[in-house]
Amino acid sequence: MLPLVLASTSPFRAQLLKKLGMPFIQASPNIDETPLPTECAQALVTRLSYEKARALEVQYPNHLIIGSDQVCVLNKKITGKPLNFENAFAQLKQASGQCVSFYTGLTLYNSSTLAYESHCELFQVHFRHLTDDEIIGYLNKETPFYCAGSFKSEGLGITLFDKLSGDDPNSLIGLPLIRLNKMLLSQRINPLLSTDNQE
Repeated sequence: MLPLVLASTSPFRAQLLKKLGMPFIQASPNIDETPLPTECAQALVTRLSYEKARALEVQYPNHLIIGSDQVCVLNKKITGKPLNFENAFAQLKQASGQCVSFYTGLTLYNSSTLAYESHCELFQVHFRHLTDDEIIGYLNKETPFYCAGSFKSEGLGITLFDKLSGDDPNSLIGLPLIRLNKMLLSQRINPLLSTDNQE
């Protein structure tokens, strides 16, 4: 079995990958994530997930490298990470009562054969109508300033929603594990039959 590399410094993605119970290395891909002109959300995250995985092929030449990228789309516009309270408030205010789409790109890259598989996963979040006081209260409690969409669905952010729609709730946090498992199975790696257990 080729060793796994997660091309991300995200602690959230690492925590998700640990669910599969297999050892992995975590490394930063250090790529330019600027969208191309007229690039749609699906194309952007798919391309960036691939480029993140490819960025580590020299450093990890005989590995399976996992790349992932996510964007939040509201009213047909890509919204970035808020980075501060004011931006987060504005994002949640705009999302109130709306359906927000999250696109997560996933690539599994075999650096020994240069073969890869890429996928874009859609997950939708239906926000309930939020008051300003609720938004302020949430942001003060959870400070999700480095999270796409200005919330942490695995935490108190779940109270902001009416409904969640999608195939894999893990994709909302940043790593579609159901699709990743299918990709690993295509590489003859089965987490259920693996003898290496992640502690």
